[in-house]
Amino acid sequence: MSMFDINGRCQEIYDTAFLKSEARPVIGITANYGEQTAKLAEGYYKQVLRAGGVPVIVPPLSDAQAMLNTLNTIDGLLLTGGADINPLYMGEEPQPQLGGINDERDLPELLITRLAYNRNMPILGICRGIQTLAVALGGKVAQDIGSTAVKHSQDAARHVPTHSVTVQSGSMLYETLHRNYVGLKSSEKQEEPTTHYVNSFHHQAVSDPGPHLMAVAHASDGIIEAVESSEEKAILGVQWHPECMEGVDSFKIFNWLIFEAGSYKNMLRFHQQHVTLDTHCDTPMFFPQGIDFSRRDDRILVDFPKMTDGGLAATIMVAYLPQKMKDNPAAVQPASTPFDYANGIFDRIESIVAANSSHLALARTPAHLSANLLSKKKSIMLGIENGLALEGKVANVEHFARRGVVYITLCHNGDNDLCDSAKGEHTHGGLSALGKEVVREMNRLGVMVDMSHASEQSFYDALEVSSQPIVCSHSSCRALCDHPRNLTDDQMRALAQKGGVCQVTAYPGFLRQDGQATIRDLIAHVNHAVEVMGIDHVGLGTDFDGDGGVPGLADASDAMNFTRQLLQQHYKEESLAKLWGGNFLRVMSQVQSKQ
Repeated sequence: MSMFDINGRCQEIYDTAFLKSEARPVIGITANYGEQTAKLAEGYYKQVLRAGGVPVIVPPLSDAQAMLNTLNTIDGLLLTGGADINPLYMGEEPQPQLGGINDERDLPELLITRLAYNRNMPILGICRGIQTLAVALGGKVAQDIGSTAVKHSQDAARHVPTHSVTVQSGSMLYETLHRNYVGLKSSEKQEEPTTHYVNSFHHQAVSDPGPHLMAVAHASDGIIEAVESSEEKAILGVQWHPECMEGVDSFKIFNWLIFEAGSYKNMLRFHQQHVTLDTHCDTPMFFPQGIDFSRRDDRILVDFPKMTDGGLAATIMVAYLPQKMKDNPAAVQPASTPFDYANGIFDRIESIVAANSSHLALARTPAHLSANLLSKKKSIMLGIENGLALEGKVANVEHFARRGVVYITLCHNGDNDLCDSAKGEHTHGGLSALGKEVVREMNRLGVMVDMSHASEQSFYDALEVSSQPIVCSHSSCRALCDHPRNLTDDQMRALAQKGGVCQVTAYPGFLRQDGQATIRDLIAHVNHAVEVMGIDHVGLGTDFDGDGGVPGLADASDAMNFTRQLLQQHYKEESLAKLWGGNFLRVMSQVQSKQ
């Protein structure tokens, strides 16, 4: 075939693409700007292509719709080198040593970086790109690093190594550079930090990684040379230029980006095709503050934009009734009984859904959730946290069942008239006579019995009395964190034997007793629960807006990162679907079918 035969070449390309039907991840590469030209150094797009990605240029546009549409069509973001960033974005005045800034580029790039972060999209920053990452995510850049023991601004050829950096062992960058696979954590013992030789052409560097990043490589003079996510997300930034260097180490960085982008692409597909359900959030507690569920509101962890960014299909919002309501209802809402207060919460949820009916819907059954997913609507289910809402009347179970309540958590932090709490005084020695009657009525009416917060004896009593499987909507593992709110291994085994589920929670104090709990601790509890109970009896109930949330799963926008962590633990798609609500919905279907 002649190289000038365009038709033949087109057919050849089509045939090749058809035979290799798997779509490759698309990487958006930010363009430099100058002289009315958006331009891109060849190293960036050639390395992306070589690593197995499809490179596309992202021009510096501030148009919001164009920015969002761009993010909808790419699977990863590559932030490239270029001019200094305007220090006003860090709240600083420019110093005399500041180089040229590029106002055409700064704001669009900072915005798209933050939006990509919100979506858990993989991001790689190179040179200026690492600085863009830091500024966009709340860190700072030294306007000029000045004179140090290492000359960082070199005039050598760009492919030539000019100084060394030390990479922290155990970091994502370390794993990327030292393993035969990309992006997966190794179970092998970590080695000592290692030295790598890099090229360097800069007078600025990250001085403060900020709350979402951490430094993982330094030059011998202490200058930060690489950062990555401190929240177990696919975010990496390097101060050097791997796109210009030769050798395996530099190419592995692009391999990492393509691997993570491919994983992200698969995660998006999974979240679009499966109902992902968080079984417990306390967002209604913030209703008195005038929150706006339709907008990204920093006062709450669950709202429509965060659910959209995280690919979270549904959440169960509870009417939470603190124990003190029994004696002082006015402490929560003036002139309100527990029964009226719960109904008021559900009235407010219904009004929120009605005001956002184009993209939000109530759900009472698993079938409703599936229908809403197909309609591209987020779902809210209703729950009650604390049986005080019944006010001692079995007949009120039917009232709340008719309102669409899918479960009732029998107690909270204190004994009530239904049962003893895990933090109570053993008033009844387990379920009370009224509590047993309520459980039977919940069985009859298709309302799930939730024993999170209950004492061990109350839990075992409910297992015995209930004719249907019971659930624990937000509880973790006592074996990993010795807290009375967590379930023992024996409890979990008994729960599974009766067909129930344990929804591991992201409440930090239930994940570890010392230090900062992170998503790693949450995954450890998931793994332990699966090991003890089996894959068919575990799920997630974050307790968002009830003090739940940890770095890596800090709010609903991080739901995709939970999926990423499970994939790194080698859970397959079928298991992911079970953990992301399938198990809980199986129990819900069984309970509701008996009404």
